[in-house]
Amino acid sequence: MTSVPQAQVIFYQDENSTAPVLEWLKVLIKKDCKGYANCVARIQQLASAGYELRRPAADYLRDGIYELRAKHIHIQYRILYFFDGQNIAILAHAISKDTDQVPSVDIDRAIRRKRQFEENPNVHTYQEDLDND
Repeated sequence: MTSVPQAQVIFYQDENSTAPVLEWLKVLIKKDCKGYANCVARIQQLASAGYELRRPAADYLRDGIYELRAKHIHIQYRILYFFDGQNIAILAHAISKDTDQVPSVDIDRAIRRKRQFEENPNVHTYQEDLDND
């Protein structure tokens, strides 16, 4: 029996050392605790299943961009991500919406972030600043 592949999940970081998905989650927890919990559960599923994660939890959009799909009441939450190799998933962009379609502008933003990450993974990998003083 083969084991399900696991993925390391990391946050994309922009040139200002900000992780857009992390910032989005910080706002979401204040606005919709249950929606936040659903998003975190999807991120945990991605870490457990990696490439094997499929609908309804995840779906392929285009150009190497996937979406994590979470919902609470009538709001749809989408976290756009891509893979670096076989077992690293990078969370690039997140949106809240009330329609099924992910706007092209958001997919395009995730594609730009994917290219930036591929050009310089060290600069665009978010690392928690743990100051042990």
